[in-house]
Amino acid sequence: MFHNSHGKKLKSPSKPLSINKNRGSALVIAIFVIIVISLLGAALVKMMASSQESLAFEVLGTRAYTAAQSGAQWQLSQVFPLNNATSSCINAETAKTFNNVEGLAQCEAKVSCSMFTNSGTTYYTITSIGECDIDGEKASREIEVEARSL
Repeated sequence: MFHNSHGKKLKSPSKPLSINKNRGSALVIAIFVIIVISLLGAALVKMMASSQESLAFEVLGTRAYTAAQSGAQWQLSQVFPLNNATSSCINAETAKTFNNVEGLAQCEAKVSCSMFTNSGTTYYTITSIGECDIDGEKASREIEVEARSL
C-alpha cells in the first residue's frame, strides 16, 4: 500500500482487466480479417481470369484482322502483278487458308474482287473477310480496299 503526505493509506492502483475477458474479441477480429482477405483474394482471381479471357479474344481478333489483310494483299498482287502479266479480278469469292503460316493457323481469308471501267480507267473493289476459329471461339474481321489502274 502507498502512503500519502498525510500518513493515510491509499488504495492500490486498479488491477488491469483480466486476460480472460479479452480472449474472445481477438478471435472474432482474427476471423474477420481472414474472411476479408479471402474475399479480396477471390475477387482478384476472378479479375485475373476475366483479364486473360479478354486478352485471348483480342489476340484472336488481331489474328483475324491479319488474315483479312493478307487476303487483300494477295488479291492486290493478282490484280497488279509485278511481272506485267495479265491481271486477275474474278468476281467470285476465293478462300485462302493459312495453315502453313505459324501465326495464322486455323485462320482463312475469303476474298472477293469486283471491277468497273469508267473513261478508260478501271476501278477495283477488293473485300477480304478474315476468320479464325480456335476451339469453338470465332473471330471475324472485314477489310475493303479500293484501287484503280493507272
